Amino acid sequence: MVLPDMPPSTTSSAPVSGAAIPPDIAALSFEDALAELERIVRQLEEGRGKLDDAISSYERGTALKRHCEMKLREAQAKIDRITVSADGSLGTEPARID
Repeated sequence: MVLPDMPPSTTSSAPVSGAAIPPDIAALSFEDALAELERIVRQLEEGRGKLDDAISSYERGTALKRHCEMKLREAQAKIDRITVSADGSLGTEPARID
């Protein structure tokens, strides 16, 4: 799954990459956060509305993107791959998702 590219904002005084994820976003499931992010991207691509609203939407979008990336990393850390050794015994190892 590829998340929309959203470069860091150069207009905001708050650091985007190190900023905490707002509680309302942190409470969202991956699917809900991704759906909202996709709506924001479509809205920004249309280019309608006021500049201040677009900036607010962009900032929320960056927080949603970080939240989605975090959820994906958490899911990847939980996935194990079942392995079969030469003697036929079963084991697990972390899955490599590249």
